Amino acid sequence: MAALTSLAAATTVGNAKLNIAIFVIFVLVTLTVVVKVASGKKTAEQYYTAGGAFSGRQNGIAIAGDYLSAASFLGIAGAIALQGMDGFLYSIGFLVAWLVALLLVAELMRNTGRFTMADVLSYRLKQRPVRIATSVSVLCVSLFYLLAQMAGAGGLVSLLLGVSGETAQNLVIAVVGAVMVTYVLIGGMKGTTWVQIIKAVLLISAAAIMTAWVLGKYGFSLSGLFTDSVDVAKTSTNPKTAAGAENLLHYGTKYGVTTLAKIDFISLSMALVLGTAGLPHVLQRFYTVPTSKAARKSVEWAIWLIGGFYLLTLVIGFGAGALVGPDAINAAPGKQNSAAPLLAFELGGSWMLGIVSGIAFATILAVVAGLTITASATFAHDLYKEVFKRGQSTQEQEVRIARISAIAIGLVAIFGGMLAKSQNIAFLVALAFAVAASANLPTILYSLFWKRFNTRGALWSIYGGLIASIGLIIFSPVVSGKAADPKTGLSPSMVTNPDIDFHWFPLDNPGLVSIPLAFFLGWLGSVTSKEFDAEKYAEMEVRSLTGHGVAKALEH
Repeated sequence: MAALTSLAAATTVGNAKLNIAIFVIFVLVTLTVVVKVASGKKTAEQYYTAGGAFSGRQNGIAIAGDYLSAASFLGIAGAIALQGMDGFLYSIGFLVAWLVALLLVAELMRNTGRFTMADVLSYRLKQRPVRIATSVSVLCVSLFYLLAQMAGAGGLVSLLLGVSGETAQNLVIAVVGAVMVTYVLIGGMKGTTWVQIIKAVLLISAAAIMTAWVLGKYGFSLSGLFTDSVDVAKTSTNPKTAAGAENLLHYGTKYGVTTLAKIDFISLSMALVLGTAGLPHVLQRFYTVPTSKAARKSVEWAIWLIGGFYLLTLVIGFGAGALVGPDAINAAPGKQNSAAPLLAFELGGSWMLGIVSGIAFATILAVVAGLTITASATFAHDLYKEVFKRGQSTQEQEVRIARISAIAIGLVAIFGGMLAKSQNIAFLVALAFAVAASANLPTILYSLFWKRFNTRGALWSIYGGLIASIGLIIFSPVVSGKAADPKTGLSPSMVTNPDIDFHWFPLDNPGLVSIPLAFFLGWLGSVTSKEFDAEKYAEMEVRSLTGHGVAKALEH
């Protein structure tokens, strides 16, 4: 095993100029594709949903590209390298989440024939208050997800380019934001979808190559790889890592130590599994296909691709643990996020590291572009057209507002990422999933399946889930109160000063409380109000189950 002491060293050897060249090539190629596929005048339908022009297979690949963020590639691989099978639990949770989307949401959402999530939720309820509430929820989820991606971009790409310092990281964030907005302005949903397809193919291909390479070193023996990973961990200079080496091949070491840890894991699992079906940028992808069958096929393709990718991360993670070692990974500036790049350099040197760096950059660009177009569609279609203009705006006005809002959202993401780049960004992702699971999913399921559901129930569920999830995370150990690191003296919480502690909620993720609370509030609000439209529900039920009336809905 080559001695790799830090990712910075690897980047220096890996040639930062080569990495930059690969980044530039990717941006130029994808921009060319975006310009080519997105030529011509855009209607609102084309800008938001690409006119339903993608096949189920194409959309499934794009969904995989949208869903597999930098955290999926770098974070999970690193977690497996350092925590073994406990790190793989994240992969299982993310994959199982798609079964909820497939069985309960995908086909029914597509059959409503609308552009955004608010179109579905407000269909049989009072338009203005429900659209406002849904827009607030969608923008909150999108913003926190964007901040996490942009903040990660500053640290991750700067790390891979071998640059350091606050100014350099801010510049990287600004460049990522500018390219992201360019994709959205030029290409709309069609251009963004092709960027996601290209990114998904590159990411899964690179993971497959690294997996085959690692297994080849062990005669394609998984047991040999696992054994070597445990043996390397035993030689760690960190006593805790060495002592826990045998536990790498067992589940429950991290989450099964105390009762509180077990409850926290259940809470996190609820947010991850249920949150995916409420993520607005995922839901909007169901409208880019022409039929409900294609929507179902999209999720099937996504499940196979995402599931296959997460199996590959198991080998990549243990490969990093065996060939790089936990000490080198922990010594790198990015710690566990450095595992996959370090492994790439160990396997293929400068070129392999450059390719992985480029794909990491592509991953960030594709995800933030998808989030941006979803947020801009929500602002232009739901707030500007339906709330401010009461449905009286033209399609040209709507698309223009969507583009302006994309620029504004891009600027907010850039400056937010600059402010958040030194913070614990894991809480931002957890918050996005918790809000989606709490505020969005209960309202979606009630709207689709419960005749008695009404406007009061929707508002109570959305606002209650939103306030509960955000409030509980603010007062959780993720933000303040965790014990300080003996080496740095800083707390791993967002507020790094260990003397500042205002947490009273014991769990890192609020899902266990906020999700059932949102369901309860939706029920309570509905049963305490006599207002509901049974005829409108019957019409929506027929449309959601059969697709009848979709053409009329698209003209609406």
